[in-house]
Amino acid sequence: MFGREGASTRHPGKLEIGQKGTLLLDEITEMPLPLQSRMFKVLQEKQFVRAGEAKPVEVDVRILAASSDKLDRALAEKRFQADLYYRLSAFTVHVPLCAIARMKLKILLRYSMHKVAKYYGLPARDFTPSTLEACQNHSWPGNLKNWKPS
Repeated sequence: MFGREGASTRHPGKLEIGQKGTLLLDEITEMPLPLQSRMFKVLQEKQFVRAGEAKPVEVDVRILAASSDKLDRALAEKRFQADLYYRLSAFTVHVPLCAIARMKLKILLRYSMHKVAKYYGLPARDFTPSTLEACQNHSWPGNLKNWKPS
């Protein structure tokens, strides 16, 4: 995350590589508490000290954080630091579970089918009513985290 400086080599960390860009911290609640403290300090001071070096490194990077865990539960269980949560929560997006978003499922399925057909140069097809109904009735544990439209 922070990189390191060796005797003859320098290894930039994710923060340096992401300079002037965006860094995604996936499953942020699984980050060890000492690393959470260090990340909070980086967000607050906009700099860090690379391992093996004394000079601070200035950093300008946008941070996106994601978690499939309930953040309020992680905070209550002291697995996630409140100061880091408040620093990161300037803009929060809650992605509903598929079970909650069932009404949007038909739209998502049709959109995906058309994108796949276009990608493979095939004619677009539609789902049968029984297939759509089966999808509507499925329990859909989880969310759409890994679904990536292009």
